[in-house]
Amino acid sequence: MMQAMKTYSATPSDVDRKWYIIDAEDVVLGRMASIIANMLRGKHKPMYTANIDCGDNIIVINAEKVLLTGNKRANKTYYWHTGYPGGIKSRTADKILDGAHPERVISKAVERMLPKTVLGRQQISKLKIYAGSEHPHEAQSPEVLDIASMNPKNKRRA
Repeated sequence: MMQAMKTYSATPSDVDRKWYIIDAEDVVLGRMASIIANMLRGKHKPMYTANIDCGDNIIVINAEKVLLTGNKRANKTYYWHTGYPGGIKSRTADKILDGAHPERVISKAVERMLPKTVLGRQQISKLKIYAGSEHPHEAQSPEVLDIASMNPKNKRRA
C-alpha cells in the first residue's frame, strides 16, 4: 500500500530568523533588491510558506554608494502625487542618492518587489537601510552576505 505524501506548512512558531548584513557599495541596485526581497519573504528556506512571514532580517549599509547601470542614475524618475489637483511631483535617482535620504532608492526597489498586502508590509519592516557604513545592530551579530561575489554581473561598472 502506498503512503500518502504530506504537505508541510510552516507556522509562526517554526520560523527561525537570522540577521544578515549587506554592503551595497558598487552593487547593482535591481540585482541586490531581488535577492533582498527573496530573503525578506523567506523563499531561500526549504520551509517557505506563502502565507507566513518566514523571512530573515536584512541590514543594508553604504546605501549611498549603490550602482545603477546605464543612464538610470540620471534618467530614472520617481513620481508621487501630493493629493492636490496638478500635484504630480518627480525626482530623479541622481537627486535622491545625492540628497538627504539616499536609502530610499533601495527601500523603494525592494518594496516594489514584495506583495502589496499586510504580509508584505510586515516583511518590509524587517529591512534596515543605512546611508553610511555605521549601523546600530551589532548586538544581533549579523552574518555577512556578499552579494557582489555571487555573480560577476552583481558588481559591474556602469
